Amino acid sequence: MENALLIGLSRQMVLERQLDVVANNVANVNTNGFKADQQLFEEYLSSKAHEDNFPGASRKVSYVQDRGTYRDFSQGSAQHTGNALDVAISGNGFLTVQTAAGERYTRDGNLHMNNLGQLVTAAGDLVLGTGGPIVLQPTDHDINISPDGTVTVVEGVNRTDSIRGKLKLVSFADPQQAQKQGNNLYSAAGGVTPQPDTKSTVQQGYIEKSNVSAVGEMSRMVEVMRSYTQVANMLQVQSDMRKNAIEKLADVPA
Repeated sequence: MENALLIGLSRQMVLERQLDVVANNVANVNTNGFKADQQLFEEYLSSKAHEDNFPGASRKVSYVQDRGTYRDFSQGSAQHTGNALDVAISGNGFLTVQTAAGERYTRDGNLHMNNLGQLVTAAGDLVLGTGGPIVLQPTDHDINISPDGTVTVVEGVNRTDSIRGKLKLVSFADPQQAQKQGNNLYSAAGGVTPQPDTKSTVQQGYIEKSNVSAVGEMSRMVEVMRSYTQVANMLQVQSDMRKNAIEKLADVPA
């Protein structure tokens, strides 16, 4: 009976964590470039039954364990914005940005120009090119961002074509080495250095939307809540059985 309670509690702990993950996905269904999280589970066997009348296979108690989460890096849909500074990345690449904590990486291509003419993210972080920050001049117009990330402009009244830089696209040998840092940013796992990405391309005037399926995640949320309720009911039945057993054992005939 104790084992049943412990197994049920282990399942509820995992379901609670799964609900947090699903809720976070739902909350970011409209976050540009967001990648959904998924959970990993594993069976944990613990030998708790030691009486000789238990067969060998029955002595191991099977618990469910939350092993961790992984990120689904599948491509999100591209939405047309018409903004010349917006870019959607096609492939496994990330934009490189400069933050107060160092270089970070993002799939959010909703870019802007600050009051210094620097290309920045929506959060104000500098977007890095292969040669450093990309800076536009007040007289620049007809901004063009080619598929390889090269930023060209038509400069001044003489309409001279000029290159302002090239977006620094990087990728990871294993995408799971990109760790979420909040604010739609990623960092590299310890000891990992992302490499220049020459395979990914960018599409000007578009942004990549979240790859979260709102309908799918809401269905998962309902499923998790139902499973949690079922386990809670099972635990209540076990608790009632234990209470009844104790009451009957204590009911000593006069």
